[in-house]
Amino acid sequence: MLHFDSDYMEGAHPEVMRRLCETNLEQTVGYGCDEYTRVAKTKIKEAIGLPDAEVHFLVGGTQTNATVIDGLLRPHQGVLAAETGHINVHESGAIEATGHKVLTLPQHMGKVRAEEVEAYINDFYRDETYEHMVAPGMLYISHPTEYGTLYSLAELEALSNVCRKANIPLYMDGARLGYALASPATDVTLKDVARLCDVFYIGGTKVGALFGEAVVATRPGLLKHFFPLIKQHGALLAKGRLLGIQFDTLFTDNLYVEIASHAIRQAMKLKQAFVAKGYRLFIDSFTNQQFIVMPNEQIDRLMQHATFELWGPRGEHETVVRFVTSWATTDEAINQLIEQL
Repeated sequence: MLHFDSDYMEGAHPEVMRRLCETNLEQTVGYGCDEYTRVAKTKIKEAIGLPDAEVHFLVGGTQTNATVIDGLLRPHQGVLAAETGHINVHESGAIEATGHKVLTLPQHMGKVRAEEVEAYINDFYRDETYEHMVAPGMLYISHPTEYGTLYSLAELEALSNVCRKANIPLYMDGARLGYALASPATDVTLKDVARLCDVFYIGGTKVGALFGEAVVATRPGLLKHFFPLIKQHGALLAKGRLLGIQFDTLFTDNLYVEIASHAIRQAMKLKQAFVAKGYRLFIDSFTNQQFIVMPNEQIDRLMQHATFELWGPRGEHETVVRFVTSWATTDEAINQLIEQL
């Protein structure tokens, strides 16, 4: 059986595993106070060009989103997000469980538009009864989006300008950030992300790590008392060096982007094969997520050989399906899937 459900289906990149194994019996202090974690934080700060940034390591994406959002908002505030945003549809109410509401905006292939963010904020404060309502306290975006689309540099700059004008933080969910940085269609660099976002995270779980995400607060004091907040949210690892070692490895010799580039190349091969065989693209994605409109009978046949996701409810005659490649997707797996199309 072939597996194209997601990009976290393998364990970790061999170099990450090698480093974990060779340091396995070392004794280090806990909770991220070890030397490996210090080095990893330094490498990330160097990569983003912000020596004064604050870096925190958490264990997974949902914990990261819930903890960061809770740390950025006051009790009366909510988070603006696309209606298709991960925090709105696929996190089991994790944000609401912290006492904050997700305030949805229209989505445009997974993205939000600066003018609509600005209009929402302006309309909110024009209402004389606004103090009786949940205030927009921050903006959440994902890059790539849940639809495999990318924000352009101009779009990201526009969103950043709107947020800074409104004095609310811009937060980027970077669960798949490596695949955005490696995409041939992007004009956004990691330093651009750090310059334009207030807080973002660098995803490890889906990009070569066994587990783990690196939260970056681009200015000191943005996430006050964040260490105890991480612990309150159950996202603090006692054996913190396990996270430090992984991100130290991923940010050595550009490994993070290199392995993401492999996934992109495999996804492009797959997309070309779908088009060559007459399938219609739902979205022309240049990331590791590919969305195809497929006849239901072909879906049923292909499911005998491969796993993948139905993207939304099954249609009467055809359905949108998602195929995801990863840093570990082999040529053999791609070729076998293409043979079944």
